[in-house]
Amino acid sequence: MSVELLAPLDLAFWHLESADHPMHLGALARFDPGPADPDGVRELLERRAAAIPRLRTRVRDVLLPVGGAAWSVAEDFDVRRHVHHVRLGGGDFTTRAAQLAGVLMERPLERGLPPWEMYLLSGGEPGGPFAVLVKLHHALADGMRAVAIGAGIFDEIAGGRAAARGGPASASPRSRPSGGGPAAGTARGRIEELGRALGVGASVVRASRLDPRGTPALTASSSGTRRLATAELDLEEVRRVRRERGGTANDVLLAVVAGALRHWMVERGDPLPAADPRALVPVSRRRPGAPPRSGNTFSAYLLDLPVGDPDPLRRLGAVRRGMDRNKAAGPGRGAGAVAVLADQLPPLAHRFGAPLAGSAARLLFDVLVTNVPLPRSALSLGGCPLRALYPMAPLARGQALAVAMTPYGGRVHFGLVADGRAVPDLDRLADALHAELAELVKRTDARAAGTG
Repeated sequence: MSVELLAPLDLAFWHLESADHPMHLGALARFDPGPADPDGVRELLERRAAAIPRLRTRVRDVLLPVGGAAWSVAEDFDVRRHVHHVRLGGGDFTTRAAQLAGVLMERPLERGLPPWEMYLLSGGEPGGPFAVLVKLHHALADGMRAVAIGAGIFDEIAGGRAAARGGPASASPRSRPSGGGPAAGTARGRIEELGRALGVGASVVRASRLDPRGTPALTASSSGTRRLATAELDLEEVRRVRRERGGTANDVLLAVVAGALRHWMVERGDPLPAADPRALVPVSRRRPGAPPRSGNTFSAYLLDLPVGDPDPLRRLGAVRRGMDRNKAAGPGRGAGAVAVLADQLPPLAHRFGAPLAGSAARLLFDVLVTNVPLPRSALSLGGCPLRALYPMAPLARGQALAVAMTPYGGRVHFGLVADGRAVPDLDRLADALHAELAELVKRTDARAAGTG
């Protein structure tokens, strides 16, 4: 019987975790209008989550390879230990749900169980909005795989899965290698992988810096607390800027984040940094048409966010040039590809070296900014339409802010996760996203009209 070992990067995330640095991804999905009885939604969540094979597995240690771990089916699996219902009090529902989600994101997942949780957050009025908070350990999936797993709760995905196969779909397992294939080709491939890893390692050393950048809030010591703020931007406005200025919609969004950080720093009274803060921008290594794989398959780019430049169009130009250079080099090269080094380390090195490596993250980047794609079609849960989905990324050691975004329904939904003590004014940063896009659109329109 094959053993599905944790891939090296999955194992690294498993051992990176500590009480103050839980390594789970998250998403807060808001539905409106809701049902008259939210208890029925909880029962639906339980049925659909239990039908996803990956959510029935947990991590167990193995004898070989030394220091390794494997996924195993939890024979005592009880979905009721993972799906919870919390009734919120009065006030604005979205605000209350975001506040509670921040608190719930602080709590590490119980490691002896399948590493995930869902929370149904309902308001006080029948038929009013409700939300679902999903937490998945990063060892279980990267951003794109997390979407594929979490999407199984939606009517459209769950119904299509059952119709296609008469039951839940699962990913192809990553099993212990059994040999096979020409030895010369295997050796040549291994040498090429090691060569790439050495190149990445050298780039990491060159890119690391001891001087903290950005506002003091981004370099503050971790308190273990979490705060969540949300924002929604008009996707058509983002596309309008892209059409006029070129590049990609993601370039525009990265420039919006850079400008929002500048607005926020100025509003706080913080001095602008002498050197621009650096973002880690994850990029998927999953290839179209390749067999689906569980776990993490991604690399990343490093990008200096031009907060020191007061002109929004020049900031966009700087982001475009930086991302063009990254794409020309490819996701397997440069210091941002540090994740690919995990494949070259033995399991024992991850077990004992992950905490040390995690502490070095602040030497490489200051903030994580990730774009997570959703299915383009409209989604619903129990017939209740999905109105917004705010993705959430974990905070690495030494990091105080992570920005995740996803386009859906003509809007770009932002989930900002921060250390609650280091960034108590996270809502002001969320507001700055709106202000920056409005200024970028204004300057773009003026330039197009020949008046700017």
